[in-house]
Amino acid sequence: MITTHLSPTLKPPLPPPLSLHPHLPLLRRHHHHRHPISVSAATPSDLLTSVESVASAASVLAAIVLVHESGHFLAATSRGIHVSQFSVGFGPALARFRLGPVEYALRAIPLGGYVGFPDDDPDSGFPPDDPDLLRNRPVPDRLLVVSAGVAANLLFAFLIVYAQALTVGVPVQAQLPGVLVPEVIPGSAAARAGLLPGDVILSVPGLAPDPSVPVLVDLIKASPNKDVSVTVSRTGPGPGDRRSIDLTVVPDTSVDGTGRIGVQLSPYFRVTRVHPNNLAEATVLALREFTALSATVLDGLRQTFLNFSQTAEKVSGPVAIIAVGAEVARSSAEGLFQFAAVINLNLAAINLLPLPALDGGTLALILLEAARGGQKIPREIEQRIMSSDCSALVPDTV
Repeated sequence: MITTHLSPTLKPPLPPPLSLHPHLPLLRRHHHHRHPISVSAATPSDLLTSVESVASAASVLAAIVLVHESGHFLAATSRGIHVSQFSVGFGPALARFRLGPVEYALRAIPLGGYVGFPDDDPDSGFPPDDPDLLRNRPVPDRLLVVSAGVAANLLFAFLIVYAQALTVGVPVQAQLPGVLVPEVIPGSAAARAGLLPGDVILSVPGLAPDPSVPVLVDLIKASPNKDVSVTVSRTGPGPGDRRSIDLTVVPDTSVDGTGRIGVQLSPYFRVTRVHPNNLAEATVLALREFTALSATVLDGLRQTFLNFSQTAEKVSGPVAIIAVGAEVARSSAEGLFQFAAVINLNLAAINLLPLPALDGGTLALILLEAARGGQKIPREIEQRIMSSDCSALVPDTV
């Protein structure tokens, strides 16, 4: 995030929104049956592990914010543009020092950051027409500074995936026959028919073998109160044992008249890890994984906005992201790589949205200025736009 004026009497601006969308898988993992577990008092070692996991996730998030703000900062200083503040975190300052004209600060809440520019600071000592103030620089320079945070996150995400390829390997999905049922809603039509979480739908009479998720969804929606026969594969009592079962599901009728059975459906695949033999193979694997994760993030954002009423309450802010990251850190160290890469890509994508207080909003105004032949937008109008409340458009963010 960038801001053009930070005086000691003003509160720092809100951090750039960080959102975890329900369509973004942080880990590629298998789904298992849920069994009842007993709850016992946490031991000191459990508490220590939890603290370490939360610290790991918070450190990852703070590093991602640091990279984002460093992109803005390095782009500005490389072009000789005046910078007044560089802060990691918000709230009370834990440490601060001044190096040349820039005040650096580390603050208590590592959930955001900002780079401050003295453009509107009457106490900065710079005349309003100083050519090295950000607002007085040509359009290409301002585009570079504002977009550098996103570019830094994209580069960091690729380097994380590259490091993953060189160390623990890259997860590769092998498609298996059937459609996985990760979750069954209790009391639903699927539950009444005997479907269980972890079942794999292998075939449906009248459909081609190995049906896909969209085909099954269309069939269920088109069959309210009709018998739908399915053959499922279910885990047996022994390790690796699976047995086939024939079931009949009668979809309930939803409010729009379509069928609904109360399950989640997903492609069925096995995840293996591929380890490169040399740097060239590592580069190819990293590029492939980076492209796949980027497509997943963009598709998740698209699904979120297309189905906003259904997904808005599932969008999470930084605190929930740390909770997810802590769970990832506890389950697998290698999962932390993908957690960091996905959050980097998520932050980059969200910051490109043309909304007030985001980098995308500033970029949109600069591009509008360029389209007007370099004629600047009146300062009052620009400030009014950038101070607009966009919380209704990006819920549950800080």
